[in-house]
Amino acid sequence: MANSLTHLDAKGAARMVDVGAKAVTERVAVARGRVLMDKSTLDLILEGQVPKGDVLAVARVAGIMAAKNTGSLIPLCHPLAISAVSIDFRPDRDTGALEIEARVKTTGQTGVEMEALTAVSVAALTIYDMCKAVERGMVIDNIRLVEKSGGRSGHYQREGEKPWDAS
Repeated sequence: MANSLTHLDAKGAARMVDVGAKAVTERVAVARGRVLMDKSTLDLILEGQVPKGDVLAVARVAGIMAAKNTGSLIPLCHPLAISAVSIDFRPDRDTGALEIEARVKTTGQTGVEMEALTAVSVAALTIYDMCKAVERGMVIDNIRLVEKSGGRSGHYQREGEKPWDAS
């Protein structure tokens, strides 16, 4: 059993997978998540009235930094030379939801799914941190991989979803 699990050696100990023999390909991953909040809190964010400052600008930078540092945060992830990261937001004033999408790109031997998921997670946590004085009941949820391309496993797209730039 241990040999079939890529992050365990023959003795069952954790290891970082050797990706040295994998082909170098362009790899892209898109992840998404959301922060649910009161409509009034979302209005404050969108109007730039949150006391801590520009929530979306800070969350965007936090998400980019998180993608770049994923290899330091997730124990068995490889540190990657990321070529691009974008973080975008879509507010829904009717429901009080702020959707976050991260797109991460590299050319290398392993994918960037974890980088995209980490970017969304940290952007969401930053939104919570910057708005917690206004509302403590916010909920971070539905963090998921939307699409990935490149590498041996090829293309994946979550059923019923596509990246915003493909909309």
